[in-house]
Amino acid sequence: MTTTSIKSANKSDQEQAIAVITLAFATDPLSRFIYPDPHRYLSYFPEVVGLFAGNAFKQGTAYYVNAFSGVALWLPPNVHPREEEMEALLKQTVPEQIQENVFAVLKQMGDYHPAEPHWYLPMIGVDPSHQGKGHGSALMQHALTRCDQENKLAYLETATPRNIPLYKRYGFELLATIQIGSAPPVYPMVRQPREL
Repeated sequence: MTTTSIKSANKSDQEQAIAVITLAFATDPLSRFIYPDPHRYLSYFPEVVGLFAGNAFKQGTAYYVNAFSGVALWLPPNVHPREEEMEALLKQTVPEQIQENVFAVLKQMGDYHPAEPHWYLPMIGVDPSHQGKGHGSALMQHALTRCDQENKLAYLETATPRNIPLYKRYGFELLATIQIGSAPPVYPMVRQPREL
């Protein structure tokens, strides 16, 4: 049986961690709606990850499992994505005909965040060559333990319907379905802290 080792990624690990997320999100419906062209996806998506979830590296809340088999980028309460920079990048790199839908989806994703301070999971992913080994579950449980210790809500979105039952197993509840134009549906989910 393989031992699971979870560590915090620091700034020097950022490029490697983002590479894992980029591989893991290569079939994510929303990511590939934004960048349907493979070259543009590989060129720009890593930068999007850095702006959307990169503050996790500064906070010590970017976690990786077993030598970067999987990565979870959590933003602690009151820490947010670099929204203005991300918006500027998307305006420059996303096909013009879908920009209105992309920005409408992102706005609604923001609207579903809980009003109270909460932990936000913008991105979690496992290298496709290491999927099915429990790495995603280990990363999820690691962070949710801290949410419970701090008595804080956890919030995430997924554009992959098959992830919904997995997240429900960890106590997340589906809030809504965000469906705009030709964009794939996105599912915001929230989790109440559990008593330890």
